[in-house]
Amino acid sequence: QVQLVESGGGLVQTGGSLRLSCAPSERTWSTDAMAWFRQAPGKEREFVAAITWSTWSSNTMYGDSAKGRFTISRDNAKNTVYLQMNSLKPEDTAVYYCAADRSMSDVSLSPRYWGQGTQVTVSS
Repeated sequence: QVQLVESGGGLVQTGGSLRLSCAPSERTWSTDAMAWFRQAPGKEREFVAAITWSTWSSNTMYGDSAKGRFTISRDNAKNTVYLQMNSLKPEDTAVYYCAADRSMSDVSLSPRYWGQGTQVTVSS
């Protein structure tokens, strides 16, 4: 069973930045695409961004809430995916989840694997 280990959440002031990290326990065809989701209190889980491990194409996808402020990236040598979040707002407060599946379409809609989540709190 693939495990996804997240880190990097915390408390930050409005306008600040945070970087989340996620490392899968193994890299296989079933974890070829990685994504971040978030869930705020009382709201449904929301797609944030996705990326593939492929080094011959830069394949990324962003949800509307992430465009322009968040950047997803990966370090294949470290087997880690990152979510750089800038210009954070109180409405970005949520539990952020790492996810993995075999393709961008699968990981952005209904990922097979999920991390435990990391809390991000943005104070006003």
